[in-house]
Amino acid sequence: MKYPVYQPSLNGNEKKYVNECLDSSWISSKGKFVNLFEDQFSNFVGTKYGTAVSNGTVALHLALLGLGIGEGDEVIVPTLTYIASVNSITYTNAKPVFVDSLEHTWQIDPEDVRRKITSKTKAVMAVHLYGHPCNMEALKKLCDDHNLFLIEDCAEAIGSKYKGQHVGTFGDVATFSFYGNKTITTGEGGMVLTNDGALHDRIVHLKGQGLAKYREYWHDAVGYNYRMTNICAAIGVAQLEQIDSVLSKKRQIADWYREFLKDTPFVFHSESGDVFHSYWMNTILLPEEMDRDDLKQFLIDKGIETRPMFYPIHTMPIYFKKYEKHQVADRLARRGMNLPSFPELNREDVLQITTALKTF
Repeated sequence: MKYPVYQPSLNGNEKKYVNECLDSSWISSKGKFVNLFEDQFSNFVGTKYGTAVSNGTVALHLALLGLGIGEGDEVIVPTLTYIASVNSITYTNAKPVFVDSLEHTWQIDPEDVRRKITSKTKAVMAVHLYGHPCNMEALKKLCDDHNLFLIEDCAEAIGSKYKGQHVGTFGDVATFSFYGNKTITTGEGGMVLTNDGALHDRIVHLKGQGLAKYREYWHDAVGYNYRMTNICAAIGVAQLEQIDSVLSKKRQIADWYREFLKDTPFVFHSESGDVFHSYWMNTILLPEEMDRDDLKQFLIDKGIETRPMFYPIHTMPIYFKKYEKHQVADRLARRGMNLPSFPELNREDVLQITTALKTF
């Protein structure tokens, strides 16, 4: 593809820091870059504590385990999300309860959350889809009023802000992903952030095989090997050095898409309310009558890769326990398409992509 949906930007000190790991022989989960990355990333977001893990999915699993979510519990989650959000709930033997999205932001609908709260509800998982923040004020009030945990899945929202405050700082715990197609990457990797010291200690304990804090090779909990390597963290430190310029460039790319798609039948996913959209993905809604598969093939023939919006999880066989209708999520998913969104795109690139869309 001339224009893939995403590719990592590795233009900084990544090679230098990785070579430092190799030269020192600290290549596994010990070494200076792990702690450095944890401290720098938690400072960037604005939380007291952060622990690096092997990917974003295990970050969610640890967040749920740390909160004590388990069998018999219900966790409310948007159906319009990536599968990892829901699978992580299933790993704990809790039940995911699906809710619909808002038409104007594509994010979790707080009123539908309210309707789905039961005596078994223990937490709400807010997923900041494609980089646009959820309505954190409404969700936090709901959770406070009903004594529920609030989990933020920020895998797609590095740099996103709600009313001037970075996402990941509103709930009890937040998770991030640094997969190769994320705003910053460590290849594979994730992070769990919180302002609760006891919760942080519990998550660190669980990610490292349940190793007792003050006794060598003594394990007092069933833990997991969810640690990040020093090499991955080294890449993360280098990536974080460029985060401001990356976010600025991604905002510029979104502005170009918005400019070139003005007065067309395509609806661009823009900011709604007092938020800062990080535009991990530049996403459009197609007209109802347009065939997405035909458009996808037309663009492939021109070297432009796209991908469909996430399919609602309640429609997938593994979670199709009963018939559910989530009309907004279903409609968005049917019409949504992710466009090339990597930071190296320039104005001429975006012009070519949008010209192809308009030609179709």
